[in-house]
Amino acid sequence: MNSTVKKLPKSQVEITVTLPWEEWKEELHHAAEHLAKDVKVSGFRPGKAPRDVIEKRFGKPAILVEAAEHAVQHSYPRALKQEEIDAIGKPEVTLGKLAEHEPLEYTVVTAVLPEVILKPWKDAVKGVNKEYAEKTDVVAEEEISAELDRLTEMRAKLVTVNREARMGDNVLVDFSVLQDGVLIENGKSEKHPLTLGKGVFIPGFEEQLLGMKEGDEKTFELTFPAEYHVKHLAGKPATFAVKMGVVQEREVPAIDDAFATSLGNFTSLENLKETMREGLLEEKKVKNKEERRGRLLDVLVEHSAIEHPEILIEEELSRMVREFEMQVRSMGLDFSEYLVQMKKTEEEMKKEWLPQAKKRLSAHMILDRLAKEEEMAVENEAVEAEMNKTLAQYKDTKDIEKKIDMERLYASVRGQLLNEKVFEFLEKL
Repeated sequence: MNSTVKKLPKSQVEITVTLPWEEWKEELHHAAEHLAKDVKVSGFRPGKAPRDVIEKRFGKPAILVEAAEHAVQHSYPRALKQEEIDAIGKPEVTLGKLAEHEPLEYTVVTAVLPEVILKPWKDAVKGVNKEYAEKTDVVAEEEISAELDRLTEMRAKLVTVNREARMGDNVLVDFSVLQDGVLIENGKSEKHPLTLGKGVFIPGFEEQLLGMKEGDEKTFELTFPAEYHVKHLAGKPATFAVKMGVVQEREVPAIDDAFATSLGNFTSLENLKETMREGLLEEKKVKNKEERRGRLLDVLVEHSAIEHPEILIEEELSRMVREFEMQVRSMGLDFSEYLVQMKKTEEEMKKEWLPQAKKRLSAHMILDRLAKEEEMAVENEAVEAEMNKTLAQYKDTKDIEKKIDMERLYASVRGQLLNEKVFEFLEKL
């Protein structure tokens, strides 16, 4: 068997294979047997008709085509191995002239794993490392105070008061919205909860409620914003009729030792602050680590040249769509309805995400190449230990190992652990 390879654009190759007659003539016999399985011939059991009978039924050209297809199936993997080609996707095969006692020639066009060309990159990586080494993770007192304020707001009590409504109060209001004396669609609500100052309603509405006591009624005019989401109301005036219900003020607990001990195993306010400081510091370290690794990937991609095969780009885009769909569904939204609301199609999203998909592919391939260059490996025991952590999250799910693709999980975990080693190597430069 002889083979030659010609490089094509977009990480594709054209492989031309030539098989001597001696190498593929036996395929004619197998082809005849294969065709005979689907044919009933009088006087013969199914699949037992002689070759000359099958040739008369189908014709010599059909036998040759079937034989050539068998020969391609058997010889193409050998050609890939011989030429050391990592083919991906479905190959396009073109048969040459078919004749008995003549060599069989065919060509295959296939996508291949792209070559990762890296320009000198170490100085750029060292520059990122130096930048982040000079950063000091510090938690300011203002951050602690802001976090304490957030905690007290979460534990604020609502106390009904007999006074005028003020900013920050929680109120219950009945209201109607009319245009030209006609109630608009969904323009009426009773005992509607509202926190004054949050800016939930259109501009001016909450300000009109200030100074009203329980039982007070008021009518006023407002204009909907020009960019209001209900198009037929945008920029239009309307009449609002409001009756004030309950007025409640937020009773925020004092920030002291008693408040700290009420939150759990804290001995004092100072103890709470120290725990918060440690937590915030850890959050900053994790955030900086993620940012640093993102920057490292950016500079590596910038110092690379990779021709992405269409098949890999499409796979990555499909993966990104699936990930986004899961995020949308996790928020309780239907993905199809979400696309309609956003006035986008899946194909339009893919087109917008194309640069990001190429960047993700490049990053993955670069990390993989660096792992091979540095001869990094991950022990099976480490992979299995991480897999067990993942499976433990589904311990209450019956027959979980039958529902999860264990091979894919193994490959995913192994890839994550290997990437971690590459990042640790980069961060030490």
